[in-house]
Amino acid sequence: VQLQASGGGSVQAGGSLRLSCAASGFTDSRFAFDDYAVAWFRQAPGKEREGVSSINSNGGTTYYADSVLGRFTISRDNDKNTVYLQMTSLKSEDTGVYYCAPDPIVERATTLIIRPQPDFTSWGQGTLVTVSS
Repeated sequence: VQLQASGGGSVQAGGSLRLSCAASGFTDSRFAFDDYAVAWFRQAPGKEREGVSSINSNGGTTYYADSVLGRFTISRDNDKNTVYLQMTSLKSEDTGVYYCAPDPIVERATTLIIRPQPDFTSWGQGTLVTVSS
């Protein structure tokens, strides 16, 4: 599946944004959107891409990086083929390009395996989030 992130923008520190990650195409007709776990990553200027949050195929299991725990909430609406990332209490260090990517292993599961960024192979265009202090 190909995913496209949107919803970025410029906000002041302490503000909120909601990012969306929508399926823009299915490369393998055997699988539907709700067969995929999805992960959000971000890349700050001059830094490597890092994992932010992940959600399993049915939305029942989630993961957050320590840096966003308690401030970001990931969710999904499989009827709309979309994953969301609600970001609150934004900090300047949250600035970066945000990407979403489908888990490289297609598996409808109640659990969630956190994979390193190099394992992900399908990247769409990211969306820029700029937080000013």
